[in-house]
Amino acid sequence: MDSSKAVYQGLKSAGIDFVVSMPCVNLGKLLEMVECDPEIIHVPVTREEEGFGIAAGAYLGGKRPAMLMQNSGLGNSVNVLASLYTLYKLPILMIMSHRGTEGEPICAQVPMGQATPGLLDALEIAYINPKTPEEALKLIPESWLLAELGGAPLGILLDISFW
Repeated sequence: MDSSKAVYQGLKSAGIDFVVSMPCVNLGKLLEMVECDPEIIHVPVTREEEGFGIAAGAYLGGKRPAMLMQNSGLGNSVNVLASLYTLYKLPILMIMSHRGTEGEPICAQVPMGQATPGLLDALEIAYINPKTPEEALKLIPESWLLAELGGAPLGILLDISFW
């Protein structure tokens, strides 16, 4: 199964109907699918923290939000995740292209790639790391339920090898 299609189908199965995104080469095909889906509102943004604010409003307005981003944007989002999302117990799925993992061709991506799991742990944000498209397809809907029941963000790290 194609990795992008598996993530897309997982989002659809979860009932995700509002997606905020930052561009990433690994997410390109997935972003096209989301953009073409009339059942999903897609809002491209210029900064991750802007996207989290928009997604919070969407959730409060009755939507099921996800953020499609590169893991490097997690550093830009620490304050909004540690304050807004924690204070108001807001769920969101963070679908992250986990750059800087094994096979990364750009050495500048490696430090944040290594720091990402620890940063999520420090923020007390649960995360999963599906290794195959089939695993992602199964776990994304379950992840949304956990995020919603827990009133908290949940990260989905998709390594270089996933794509």
